[in-house]
Amino acid sequence: MAEGSGEVVAVPATGAANGLNNGAGGPSAQTNNPLSRKLRKILDTRLDNDKEMLEALKALSTFFVENSLRTRRNLRGDIERRSLAINEEFVSIFKEVKEELESIHEDVQAMNSCCQDMTCRLQAAKEQTQDLIIKTTKLQAESLEIMEQMALLQETSYERLYRWAQSECRALTQESCDISPVLTQAMEALQDRPVLYKYTLDEFGTARRSTVVRGFIDALTRGGPGGTPRPIEMHSHDPLRYVGDMLAWLHQATASEKEHLEALLKHVTTQGVEENIQEVVGHITEGVCRPLKVRIEQVIVAEPGAVLLYKISNLLKFYHHTISGIVGNSATTLLTTIEEMHLLSKKIFFSSLSLHASKLMDKVRLKNAILELCE
Repeated sequence: MAEGSGEVVAVPATGAANGLNNGAGGPSAQTNNPLSRKLRKILDTRLDNDKEMLEALKALSTFFVENSLRTRRNLRGDIERRSLAINEEFVSIFKEVKEELESIHEDVQAMNSCCQDMTCRLQAAKEQTQDLIIKTTKLQAESLEIMEQMALLQETSYERLYRWAQSECRALTQESCDISPVLTQAMEALQDRPVLYKYTLDEFGTARRSTVVRGFIDALTRGGPGGTPRPIEMHSHDPLRYVGDMLAWLHQATASEKEHLEALLKHVTTQGVEENIQEVVGHITEGVCRPLKVRIEQVIVAEPGAVLLYKISNLLKFYHHTISGIVGNSATTLLTTIEEMHLLSKKIFFSSLSLHASKLMDKVRLKNAILELCE
C-alpha cells in the first residue's frame, strides 16, 4: 500500500508467493505461515463453482456501487447495518403475525369456552328429555302399528263394500230399476279404489244388459203387462210401424239406462264420470243390436216398395241422430247397427226406384210401339 496516495496496490500472485518464499526462509516456513495458507486458499478458489459466493457477491452488488477506499473500509459496517435492518424488519413483521396469532388464539379460546358451555347445556337438555324421547319413540311405534291395522281394516272394508255393491248390482234385473241411496253412497266410497269402482260398474252393466235384451224380446213377442201394449211383431205386416216401434222402444230404453247410471253415480266426483256413463250405456245396448239388425234386414230385403223404403231410411236416420244425442258416440255398436240399416235401406230404395223406372220406361216403349203399329 502506498502511503502518500492512500490507494491499495495489487500485488501479483506469483510475486507475492515468491516474496513469501524468499522472506520466510524456505519451503517449511511457507507451509507453516498462516497468511500464506490463507492467501493460497483464496488464490485456489474458483468462483464459478462456489454458488454461495456468487449469491453473496450478487447481493453485495445491489448496494456496493462505488469501489473506493472509504467504501471498502466501511463495507463490513454497511453489511452489518443492512443485516440489522433486515432483522429489524423481520422482527416487526413477525411481531404483527404474533399479535394476529394471539388474537386468533383468544378467539379460539372464546369459541372453545362457548362450545363447552353449549355442550354442557345440551347434555343437561338431553338428560332432561331422555324420558320424553323414550315415550315419544314408543308412541310412534304404537301409532305405526295402529295405522297398519287401520289400513288393513280399511282394505277389508272396501272389499266387503265391493262385494255388497256387486251383489246389489246383480239384483237390478227388473225393468224398472230402483237405485237405492245406500248403493249410491257405496259407489261414492268406491271411487277411491278405481279398480273396485270399475268392476262394480261392469257388474251393473252386465246385469242391465241382460235385462234390456230380455225386455226387448218380450216387447217383440209378448208385449206389455196384461198384453198392453201389444207385441211389436204383431205389426210386422206394417213395415214402417214395425221398424218405428222397435226403434222407439230402444230410444226409451237407452234414455232410461242413462238415467239409472246418473242416479247411481250422482255423488261420484272423480273425473271421467260422463265417459263412464256413456261407456256402460254402450255396453248395455250392445246386446239388442243383433235381434234388431235381423228384423230390420228382413223388412228391408222384402222390398216393401220405394216409398216405404224411403220412409224407413229417414226413420233410421232420425233415431240415429236422436240416440247419439242421448249417449254421444259411446254406444258405437248400436249406432253402427242403425247406420248400417240406414245405408242398406237407401241402397235397396235406389235399387227399387231404378227397377220401377225401368218398368215405366218399358211401358212407354210398348205404348210407342203399339201406336206405331196402329199408324
